[in-house]
Amino acid sequence: MAVLHIFNPEHDIALAANLSNFTAPHAGRQLRHDLGYLPAVWAAPEDYVLVDDVEVAKKAFSRLMHRQYSHFIDKHQLSTLSAQFSTVSPWGWDLALRSLLLRCGVCAVPSEEDVAGIRDLSHRKHAVDLLRELDFDGTTGCSWCADTVVEVQQAIRNHSRIVVKAPWSSSGRGIRFIDGALDEYQKRWIENVVARQRCVVIENYCHKVKDFGMEFESDGEGGVNYLGLSLFHTQNAAYTGNILATEEEKLEMISRYISVDRLNVVKEKICTVLGALYKDRYKGPFGIDMMIVRGSENGQWSMANGQFLLHPCVEINLRRTMGHVAIELSKHFPSGSTMNIVFSDNRYRLNVAHSSLIKSLT
Repeated sequence: MAVLHIFNPEHDIALAANLSNFTAPHAGRQLRHDLGYLPAVWAAPEDYVLVDDVEVAKKAFSRLMHRQYSHFIDKHQLSTLSAQFSTVSPWGWDLALRSLLLRCGVCAVPSEEDVAGIRDLSHRKHAVDLLRELDFDGTTGCSWCADTVVEVQQAIRNHSRIVVKAPWSSSGRGIRFIDGALDEYQKRWIENVVARQRCVVIENYCHKVKDFGMEFESDGEGGVNYLGLSLFHTQNAAYTGNILATEEEKLEMISRYISVDRLNVVKEKICTVLGALYKDRYKGPFGIDMMIVRGSENGQWSMANGQFLLHPCVEINLRRTMGHVAIELSKHFPSGSTMNIVFSDNRYRLNVAHSSLIKSLT
């Protein structure tokens, strides 16, 4: 029996909408159309990859990997092949994807209750809880949930600069950086988020030095497997690219800022805490976004000196991530390559540059 792989990058937005009949924004549909071939990078030869356009997928995959993949299918072919799929492996599970697959005759989907459980586990409140578990020495910052504008205003008085996030949102969306005071637009946005999603998440602002992450996979039975580091770049809180390198090289880069022992302790704690949380509730890949930040002698986030601190849980992405993609591509491309998503001529392309760029990017 084969696995059906699906790249549905609109997943985070669909999860926030929580609708079976959901139309993704144009950018999400375009990304899915142009990069739908990505699961073929890690799919087995007998597996299938669902794409919007088979010919586009074949050409794009061949351009990236310099080989062919023969099992791309579109939704019109799905119903005739549905009985062959023992498992569906999407970017992430949401009601919209479940509904689409059922309409196409695919039965290997989670129940509505299971999807509701995944949605609850994707709420940013779990990142708040995990950050508390990982705050071993009181220097990892703080975050909390608030359900009124008054609480947000109090947080501004206490911290001056804060970050406010919607409980469910996609990368680069649903996040507001607030400095000193709320304007009317920000106030209305917070009120609307609270009305729709019952709260917002507040974080104290920190001075980022470097983005990175850890990638994992849950077996759904209480076990969590660590897959590797993800060294990525963002612009305006949106993902732009990854470094492709061996785990040893990535560890060496991060260890310039934070000790390897510290990273290992955090990794093991994440496996323990989230293994228990995801038991019987979630099986599949996930990632934790982290940051290296500048700190001060008293442990508060500051630009006061050159001390570096670890922010061990900026986000929990309960789905596959571009970090997982980078780990897979690292098996095929030279160390020091970079993976970037580029939008030009109304199309998204994933490019890998083969030149050794590690020193200039770290």
